[in-house]
Amino acid sequence: MMVVVGLSHRTAPIEMRERFAIAEGQLGEFTKSIQRLDGIDEALVVSTCNRLEVYAVAKESACSPELAIIEAIATLGKQASSDVRRFVYTRLDHEAVLHLFQMTASLDSLVVGEPQILGQVKSAFECASLTGTLGPYLQRCVPRALAAAKRVRTETSIGAGNVSISSVAVDLAEQIFGNLSQCEALLVGAGEMAEAAARSFGKRTRALRVCNRSFDRGAALARAIGAGVATWESLGHELTTADVVIASTSATEFVITHDMVKKARRERRGRSLFFIDIAVPRNVEPTVHKIDNVYVFNVDDLEHQVQAAQERRQAACDLARTIIDEELSAHAHWSRSLGVQPTLVALRTNTRAIFRTELERTLATRLKHLSAEDRAALEQMLDSAVNKWLHRPTTALKEAAARGSSQALVEATEALFSVEAELPESRQEGGEEGAVRH
Repeated sequence: MMVVVGLSHRTAPIEMRERFAIAEGQLGEFTKSIQRLDGIDEALVVSTCNRLEVYAVAKESACSPELAIIEAIATLGKQASSDVRRFVYTRLDHEAVLHLFQMTASLDSLVVGEPQILGQVKSAFECASLTGTLGPYLQRCVPRALAAAKRVRTETSIGAGNVSISSVAVDLAEQIFGNLSQCEALLVGAGEMAEAAARSFGKRTRALRVCNRSFDRGAALARAIGAGVATWESLGHELTTADVVIASTSATEFVITHDMVKKARRERRGRSLFFIDIAVPRNVEPTVHKIDNVYVFNVDDLEHQVQAAQERRQAACDLARTIIDEELSAHAHWSRSLGVQPTLVALRTNTRAIFRTELERTLATRLKHLSAEDRAALEQMLDSAVNKWLHRPTTALKEAAARGSSQALVEATEALFSVEAELPESRQEGGEEGAVRH
């Protein structure tokens, strides 16, 4: 059974989401802790600025695995599970797979069409692979979702133009000032989001500077975009000259504090200062917004801008959903075939064993004079005969599985050929169609 448990910008405010941010290097450890939960066979965790989602494959016998996952998420955020339940969502079976495909294709992103989520899911998949928490189902399902997302990006215009939180932040800055040509902008951070913001600013500002904890990384970004660079220690001074500040560091604590801004305000002589904090956890202390003539916007405040961008991409979104439906259909075909695999394996093993027993008996008596070359030819003939003999039953079982009506044929095959398959738990418990539900 496929299970998704998560919280995102759709269900939880930033004050709650930032409590569950996973520090760099700790994703593998948390993913492994999910797989260790009772009844969980496979696990993958996607952690981004706007979501934390746990994808798991649970045994059919597992009792409410989503509750154990919620408890693990609550422990991560040092929250009571009763408080966390108000903000999380769960998806099971087909709905879980559908959510994975839509999320990977950026249809569930704050900014629909943003390209970062594809790389983030890839990173989560690679982390789970290295950690050893993937199994046959997620190893097939996640790459299929990634392939569907790539189709969406190449076959639709969903990613046309500037599509990111950073570009939305710059659009907001332009709305605030009307014209950025007389403004000085400061980027606090030098990561992917800061670079995207810089590209969105382009040449629209009078001056653009980069301030990053690692000076070398900040200087590299500044050179790439033709901006100035400042040391981390001079951040307070930079706030005295900037008009708009976009903060996007990966820090887990506030890097722009109330006292820092209050001190800078005295030197600004009444000029307004705007912060657009697109980091999660937040970089700007929330009380900064209470300082006179200082305004703070976070990712949750970009909703109006995001809505306008999404409306412009509605046709592309509709086409993207059509593509996802096609890919889901192909995935479902494979998933249903899992129900007949144990019978097919047992049928082939049983048939080959019978043929081999008869061949070995004959080789030991009437044909014991045959050379090694002749014996090898008989072995090859045996394999060919098994393949031809089982071709029709194999095809019939797979076709029935694709239609979702394989149960009767599986039972007939097992009875007629005296096959004892190693059944999935759902078959042992009388589950529909004899397959583990995914």
